[in-house]
Order: sequence, then C-alpha cells, then structure tokens
Amino acid sequence: MARALSALSHELARQIAILVNRKGIVTHVIAGDRHGIFIPDLQDFRRGTFRLKGLRCIHTCLGKDKGITSEDLTDLALLRLDAMLVIHCQEALPKTLHLAYLLPPGPDNRKWHIEAHAHARDLPEKFDLFIRELEQEIERQCRLKAIDGAEERAILVHAGPEDETQARRSLNELQRLAETANVQVMDKVFQRIPRYNPAHLIGKGKLKQILISGLYLGVSMVIFDQELSPRQANNIARMMDLKIIDRTQLILHIFAKHARTRGGKIQVELAQLRYTMPRLVGRGTAMSRLMGGIGGKGPGETKLEVDRRRIKQRISSLEKALKNLGKQRAERKKKRYRNKVPVISIIGYTNAGKSTLLNRLTGSNVLVKDKLFATLDPSTRSLFLNGRNVLLSDTVGFITNMPPDIRTAFKATLEELEDSSMFLHVVDASSRFIREEMTATLDLLTDMGLAEIPVITILNKADLLDDSDRRRIARIKGLEVSAKTGQGIEKLIEIIEARLEGGPADLQKTNSELMMATMA
Repeated sequence: MARALSALSHELARQIAILVNRKGIVTHVIAGDRHGIFIPDLQDFRRGTFRLKGLRCIHTCLGKDKGITSEDLTDLALLRLDAMLVIHCQEALPKTLHLAYLLPPGPDNRKWHIEAHAHARDLPEKFDLFIRELEQEIERQCRLKAIDGAEERAILVHAGPEDETQARRSLNELQRLAETANVQVMDKVFQRIPRYNPAHLIGKGKLKQILISGLYLGVSMVIFDQELSPRQANNIARMMDLKIIDRTQLILHIFAKHARTRGGKIQVELAQLRYTMPRLVGRGTAMSRLMGGIGGKGPGETKLEVDRRRIKQRISSLEKALKNLGKQRAERKKKRYRNKVPVISIIGYTNAGKSTLLNRLTGSNVLVKDKLFATLDPSTRSLFLNGRNVLLSDTVGFITNMPPDIRTAFKATLEELEDSSMFLHVVDASSRFIREEMTATLDLLTDMGLAEIPVITILNKADLLDDSDRRRIARIKGLEVSAKTGQGIEKLIEIIEARLEGGPADLQKTNSELMMATMA
C-alpha cells in the first residue's frame, strides 16, 4: 500500500490520504495539494467520551521529510484517530514512515507517541489489538477522574477584555451553573483578549490547546462563558469531536429541568426556539451537538430540529399561550386588589436563600437546594401578620449578564413584581461579590420601572459570617438574618409589620436609594 500511495502521489504531485477503519476497509480517499490534506467531517463515525474514532489516517508527504507535523498531531488528537501514519516519498517510492498514536493520561503528561520506520514491515504487529487495549486504558484512566452521577464532563472557557478578578468571578459562577446542570468541571480556562475573533471567539491556536487538553481530561463538552454566534459555534464544532455550548444554552437547560408549571414550560420552550432559530443556518455538526443532553433538554427538545417556518409558527403559538396566561394572572391580580391583600415579593440573586426564607416565614415546604435556579416557577404562600393575610411570593433568582433571550422569555413571570407592596431583597452576606450581586438585582428592577417600590435588604446566611466578613459588609445597610437557623426572623417580621402599617421602618428604602448606597 505504501508503494502504491507513493507512486500515485508522485504522479499527481499531490499529497494523498486514505482513512481506514478497524476492519481494514478504506472509508475515505483524499486528494490534497502539494503541502497538505483536509480531512472531511467524521461526525457519522463512532463517538464517545472516552473512545477513539476507529479510523487511522495514512497520508503521503512530498518534498523535505518533516516527519509528523503539528498539524498531523492536532488532527490525531482533535479527531481522536486511532493512528496517524505519514509516508515520506522520494521520487515514486516510500523513503520513511512515521507513526503517531495517542497515549493514556499519565504523570509525565505525554499526549502521544511518535516513532519512525524505514520499511512498512517494521510497523508494529497486531496493531488492531494494541489500539483496542490502548483505548481501554484511556477510558480507564479518564473514568478514575469522573464523579459518579455526573451527566457530562466539561472545560469552561472565558474570554474577554476584563481583568482576571472579574473573569474568575464569572467563571466561578459558570461553574456553579454547570454543577447545577450535573456537569463535572474538569478545568477552567481564561484568556484576556482585546476583541473577539469573529470566526472562533478566541485564537485558533489557543482553541486547539484547550480542545487537546480536553481529550486528556476525558471531557465530553466545552462550555463558553460568552454567547457564541451561529458562525462561531459551527466553526468550533468542525474542529473537534466534543459538544460545544455557551452560557445561554446551559441556563436554558437548567430552566428546562426545573420548570414544572405550564407557564414555566412555555417560557423555556419559547426561549429555546428563539435561541435555536438563527442557528439553523449552519445545520450539521454544530446543530447535531445542540440536540439532547446538556443544552438540548427540555419541553422544546422535539421542536429544535424543525425548519424555520415551523419554528416561527410554534413561537407565535407559544406567545399567544403566554398572553392568555398573562390575562389569567391579571384576573387574579384584580381579585387580590379587591380584597386588598398585600403582596410581598422575595427577590435576590440566585442561590441567596429566597426559598429557605419563604419556608421559614410561612412554614411551607418549597423546594430548597444548594444550586443555582432551584426555583424557576414562582411560589406564593399566605402569611398572617397583624390580623391580616399577606401573600409572600418567591421569584426566580437573578444573575449577572442575563442573556437577552432568557430575560425576554421570563418577562411574564417577573411582571408579577409590579403588584408588590414591597420587596424583600435577600442577599448572600457570605458572598465575596455581594455588591455585584446586589447591583445585578437592583439594575433589573430599575429596567422594569420598579425602582420606587420599597425594599427591605436582608443579609442572609448570617450563621456563616465571621468578624472579617462583617467588616467587609459593614457599609451595607441590612438586617442580618439566617433563614436556615431562624436568627433575626422575629426582627424581620417586626419590620415588615411596621411597613404594612405605614409607619417608619428601619432598612426600608426604595430601589433608587439602595442603588446609591450600594455603589457608595
């Protein structure tokens, strides 16, 4: 075979390549130019987190003997080929053969092995058996690092002009989101760049490093902190055999898992369809990796592969259904107004402890988890204060850089805040980024025109604070409370009752006043 390929390559003055499967069948014949070859899309061949592709690439090389090049090694790793064999041709005959194959993760951090041979007969015998055993060892080593129950394993990537402190904060939040989606985070990568690459978001060289690193960590996906354009998602997906998603898809997946009511499910599907529609242009490898699993789960997953016309029809239908739900909510609002029932809304950053506070105040049993977005559908409970009924409403938590599709989709849910007599702004006092988290919540209220509704600031998780924490948050005016232990709850009830009676209340400020205090 080496002689035949060398003769053909010499005759055509082009590099020639063949892809051969483990049964010895040639699946592809590729004619490149004098300088290189281009391996086509191999998405239809065997895939798996820890598996090799089941294909070996054999190609000729004309001119100077360069052995195994960096491009060869990149293709070997990113495409998870069984092996790469390069035949250096002199005239019409094979002169040397260079073989490369991947290695299992090890302490020496070697990613591949390269060897040179003068004749084809010197190549390893029983190579098929060797490759199968190698694949089993790669799988064994990767599984040793896996956490039981994790649905996926991922590398997180943040790129942008921000300083490292802000980037690490955003990456840490992305990690919490990933863990909420049952994804095991294997590595986090930050690259500071002045501007985004329109084709790949970050530089192609850095991207290849990340993807090759992912192979040796046994990851199944890469999650980008920035939203990827359709072009970027498709270009990155073509480079490797891993699933590519961004922050928006991850959040939509979490929402899909947690939505329980009809309204919540409609909102999730609507957001999924709005996100997916512009990405149908590049349908293929990238789109196939949007389907199923993390990034493709939820009420709308069977709708994601329909064409643009049907998606538009579905969006129109969902918008009408959402409008009808809005009318039903409006009727309930009128009834509450006629009965003069005050509504107190619990707001705050995600995972600040809003549901725990609702349970503590009302004795209810709303779902509480140490995960982001554990509450998606609003929960409303009755609270008896000063001889009158009050409705206490728990809302979905806010995050920084909330994607536009998500903010739009959940506008109907957040519209209930307009009827609030006051807000209980729950803040995680133990967070190192308390000011940023407060600002994210207050900014969203301002955008919705709710800046003048009184707000009582609650510094939750007081049971976790030490003296240094209290010095750090000393300038933030709020009531220290532990919804978990009950600390400060009686004082909070007194403040709420005073506000409902129209009297003065400590810690009661409008959103505008809070914004000024938070930024001070």
